[in-house]
Amino acid sequence: MISLTRLNGEEFTFNAIYIEQLQSNPDTTITTTRGRKFVVKEPEEVVIRRIKKFYQQIGLIRIIEQAGESD
Repeated sequence: MISLTRLNGEEFTFNAIYIEQLQSNPDTTITTTRGRKFVVKEPEEVVIRRIKKFYQQIGLIRIIEQAGESD
C-alpha cells in the first residue's frame, strides 16, 4: 500500500497492485484496473518511487526481475 494525497489535501492509502496507468496532465492521475481515476498532489515520479518501494516490500519486483532474466 502507498500513501497519497488528494487535491483537497485528504490523505489516503492506495493498493498499488491495482494501478493500470499513471499519467501527468498536469496533475498526476492514476487509473485503476477497474477504470476508476484518482487525481493526486504527488508528482508522477514520487508515485513511481512509492510503487517500486511497495513492490520491493512485497517481493514483486524481485519476481518480475527474475522473470525478465530468463527471456
